[in-house]
Amino acid sequence: METLRVRGRFHTGHRQRQHDGKCRFLHGHTWHGECEVSCARFPRDELDMSIDFGALKAIFKDLDHRFLVTDADTDLLDPARFEPEGIVRLPGRGPSVENVAWYCLERIVAVIAGKYPDRGLTYHLRVTIAETDNNTFIVEETRTI
Repeated sequence: METLRVRGRFHTGHRQRQHDGKCRFLHGHTWHGECEVSCARFPRDELDMSIDFGALKAIFKDLDHRFLVTDADTDLLDPARFEPEGIVRLPGRGPSVENVAWYCLERIVAVIAGKYPDRGLTYHLRVTIAETDNNTFIVEETRTI
């Protein structure tokens, strides 16, 4: 089994509109992310590299200094009020740490599928997102890509 691991840090804002507490207000975090990709044996490119670390780090980098929203937050999706390139649209009903982790996992899948399409290899994917030093969410999934 081969495993690669990438860590990154990104600063974003969000709000949980239906939350009863202070999280309903616009606020930001310094998030910490880690992704792990494992495979029995990674395919290799012409440089004998499997997956470029930079391509995975870019998943976290692309979130940096942007605002995380879902389709339910129509105020923040209004291009007359907020610049669209400063917005990251997440799946789900709210921009929770859970939805950030799933968003990153899907981006990892896209990186692998883009580099090695239709290989039919099984990958074990793990994404860890820490919203704060004390609050972390982990998602793991095995996929054939």
